[in-house]
Amino acid sequence: MSVERIERKGGVVWRVRWRDEQGQAHSKVIGRKRDAETFDAEVLRRKRTGDLDLLTGGSETLADFAEEWWKLYAVPNLASRTLRGYAGLWDRHVLPRLGAMRLNAITVEAVERYRAELEGDGVGQPTIYRALALLQGVLRRAVEWRRISHNPVKSVRKPNVRRQREVRPVSPSTVERLRTVAVKRRKHGPRDAVLIGLLAYAGLRPQEALVLRWSDVRERTLLVEKAADGQGGVKTTKTGQARTVRLFAPLANDLTEWRLLGGGPGDEALLFPNGKGGVWNDPAWQTWHRDSWRPACRAINLEGARPYDLRHSFVSLLISEGRSVVDVARQAGHSPTMTLDVYAHVFDEFDIAERVSAEDQIEQARRDVSESCPPDADDGVEEEETPANPYSPIAFPRISFITSSVPPPIGPRRASRTALSMPYSRM
Repeated sequence: MSVERIERKGGVVWRVRWRDEQGQAHSKVIGRKRDAETFDAEVLRRKRTGDLDLLTGGSETLADFAEEWWKLYAVPNLASRTLRGYAGLWDRHVLPRLGAMRLNAITVEAVERYRAELEGDGVGQPTIYRALALLQGVLRRAVEWRRISHNPVKSVRKPNVRRQREVRPVSPSTVERLRTVAVKRRKHGPRDAVLIGLLAYAGLRPQEALVLRWSDVRERTLLVEKAADGQGGVKTTKTGQARTVRLFAPLANDLTEWRLLGGGPGDEALLFPNGKGGVWNDPAWQTWHRDSWRPACRAINLEGARPYDLRHSFVSLLISEGRSVVDVARQAGHSPTMTLDVYAHVFDEFDIAERVSAEDQIEQARRDVSESCPPDADDGVEEEETPANPYSPIAFPRISFITSSVPPPIGPRRASRTALSMPYSRM
């Protein structure tokens, strides 16, 4: 390390020289001697503390670092659905504005300006929240990989994103009307009815139900360990943990009948296999949603409902039995805090003196629906299942590298000219 005087036409400047841990030479020119001496002392301090690499790190652009983050962290650790969402979010909202900036130039002020620009362009608060969360996750790896010393996004206040609507559980009577319509389809009717019942009376996420095997169906519980990854494969559950779910007697009878109808498949067989005996992929799920779920909802005038919403029915049944928050959260695969946040209004409506068995509610709903006149299944219900268009934007992501065997970086390698013209990209 040294500080040397340099004569230039514009005046005298000072150059600080040093070598890093690998012996590579570095230098920096500073205008004032006092500042140069201060910087030289900082180099010495960092060398003693082992942080000298952070002094010269962060010179690469965010776009270049994101390519490395994508290959080394995102692809090996994140699910394909998450990758698709992150790729679209990055290419649309992060890369054009911040991609050209060096890592060490991304300050708290730069991130604040970035958020303000998103708001000025009319980007929704939930999207801004996700963009900042993604950027913070990328820069977290930059800190861990010793490219920068701290994460500036952590100090930026995120939008307060609240649930847009309260959870409205689908009642058992509505579930039974859906099943009654679904079962009348000439093709896969019994399968669809059992699948709807499983989602509503076991609280499984759709991706969890699609990988359930007969060995997971126990005498009193269902074992939930895996989930579909959308590509015909299997991944861990959303929380990364296994759980057991209470198996209500009416659902247990449905599953027994469905197994007998399928010829008594072995324990390792899937409850709902595709045509080749494997796990459904996203196009197969979208086909089911179009050809079975939506027509059944139209037939009973159920608007805006998703298959995922059936999960709330199971939670509501547990609450009506007087189950504790901890027990409800465990079976739903939530934390108790999240359970209270999502279902607080359901707990508030519950009266301990009005506890009722979930199985009794299901049985009563089935009796009521069987005694009433069910909707005509021919109204709006497809007779044959039409395969989803494999070339539609829904079937496959717009970003081509998702389906590539060797995933390239997120978006284009170079940031756009728009990014280079941003006032905070030159900080």
